[in-house]
Amino acid sequence: MAKEQKSSSLEHLKTELAGYSAQDLLGYFLRDYQGKVAFSSSMAAEDQVLTDMICKIKSTTEIFTLDTGRLPQETYDVIEKTNDKYDINIRMMFPDSRLIEQMLLDHGPNSFYHSLENRKNCCHIRKIEPLKRALKDVQVWICGLRKEQSVTREDLEPIQWDSNFNVIKLSPLLDWTTEQVWDYIRENKVPYNALHDKGYPSIGCAPCTRAVEDGQDIRAGRWWWEKPEHKECGLHLK
Repeated sequence: MAKEQKSSSLEHLKTELAGYSAQDLLGYFLRDYQGKVAFSSSMAAEDQVLTDMICKIKSTTEIFTLDTGRLPQETYDVIEKTNDKYDINIRMMFPDSRLIEQMLLDHGPNSFYHSLENRKNCCHIRKIEPLKRALKDVQVWICGLRKEQSVTREDLEPIQWDSNFNVIKLSPLLDWTTEQVWDYIRENKVPYNALHDKGYPSIGCAPCTRAVEDGQDIRAGRWWWEKPEHKECGLHLK
């Protein structure tokens, strides 16, 4: 499809679906893009909300997570609980072991602390490369992004074209607040990562995530040694 056609088609979708609820947006894309839509879950609270919604609409939808090799045990625990509750099998995408081995040989196991370049390279190998494989045959990529999460996400739209991965990026919870997320989790008895109860509003790899103090920014515990405008791993660049 030509660039102009893609743009026109996407703008039509945005107009047609303006004002749709999160569930209605999911319902539309799970129906009209059946077999060509996938949800990437980090197992965070908002992603668990989306998993619950998706499984209630169409439980055979492709759901995958990026196992970087450095996730907290609590994340693996919630993967297992989620699989059991919804009778699904979340696909776990792994990085290329050869790239990991070479990175560790060249820079050591904690190179991401030493420079922004090293950290982005680590994220690229552990996240971006596996994500590209996961989205290779996908037309719609469902994400749990919310504007409230970060200054880097304030200008996003619920339906956007992602030129990095050549897919429609769907963010049904983009305008949801933290309170809405947790109200949904409690009302629907959705399993969630135990680290959320220990001061971790945002959870990534174990060495790059820590608990935050009351009142701190949601993503203050992610790559805390970097400036806020750098706090993206590359999955959701503009």
